[in-house]
Amino acid sequence: MLRFAAIGIDHGHIFDHIKGLIAAGCEFAGYCPKTTAPGVLAAIEADYPDAPKVDRETLLADPTIDIICIAAIPCDRAGLAVRAMEAGKDVMTDKPGVTTFAQLDEVRRTAERTGRIFSVCFTERHSVRSAVKAGQLVREGAIGQVVQTMGMGPHRLQLATRPDWFFDPDRFGGIIVDIASHQIDQFLFYTGSDTAEVVASTIGNFAMPDRPRFEDYGDITLRSDKASGFVRVDWYTPDALGTWGDGRLTILGTEGYIELRKYIDISGRPGKDHLFLVNGTTNTHIDCSAEKLIYFEAFAEDVRARTETAMPQAHVYEVCRLSLEAQAKAVRIGNR
Repeated sequence: MLRFAAIGIDHGHIFDHIKGLIAAGCEFAGYCPKTTAPGVLAAIEADYPDAPKVDRETLLADPTIDIICIAAIPCDRAGLAVRAMEAGKDVMTDKPGVTTFAQLDEVRRTAERTGRIFSVCFTERHSVRSAVKAGQLVREGAIGQVVQTMGMGPHRLQLATRPDWFFDPDRFGGIIVDIASHQIDQFLFYTGSDTAEVVASTIGNFAMPDRPRFEDYGDITLRSDKASGFVRVDWYTPDALGTWGDGRLTILGTEGYIELRKYIDISGRPGKDHLFLVNGTTNTHIDCSAEKLIYFEAFAEDVRARTETAMPQAHVYEVCRLSLEAQAKAVRIGNR
């Protein structure tokens, strides 16, 4: 049985890793309790009372641990991933996997030298059942050839719960690196693109003049040899919405389109994972709440078989590269 440990529990996405790998038949060997998010630590203690708390150096040195999961402060994730790979572990990290081009180069060189897996768990695709269903429909040709994606990633700020690093772009990477990597991943995946270019990108601070370095808005226009894409991310989700963000994805094809309302159908059907499919013969809503998540089982099999079925390594690097490039070339608007 594969064994995994968590190092860096500064973001709640670590729960996706833990739950997903346990469901895939892996053993939770323990976690390092060091964190800047006491609420995350308390939740792990409550949900996994039998999981041992272990110093991260001990976890890295343990030869029986196969996988290291990382949801540390974003700027620290690449360094921890490099150390884990050098210790013979495969890595599953939260997005963003890297926050600088230098980190991306180091991660790539380390993975190539050690033969270890560096995987970024893009939760908005890997942990969203409607996104899994959309991938199946696209592969089956339900909307013809995909020519464009439009991904929206709004978030609720929840100011009182945020640690200091959340407002420092040097530590979280900027809004495009931090959030829009999800939508870049989805663009490449659903359009079948191996690479793309950043046509234009924008960042801004409109609602938080007291924190001038923070970015609460971002957008990107992408283009590949197969399709175009638009991304918008923000921290403006109002309190009255019944969830943390009205995440949406529209996939346009030559014979129809798919729209995902991932987390809420506002003033409509209850629950999440709503998929709307429209083509030449169908105009329907699909409840995807029972759809099986496939990333974690595939990742575990990749660890065993040294394959790339969960997500090609080249795809991970390209999402990271495009995120960093879009952030670096973004034009800033709003408060300065």
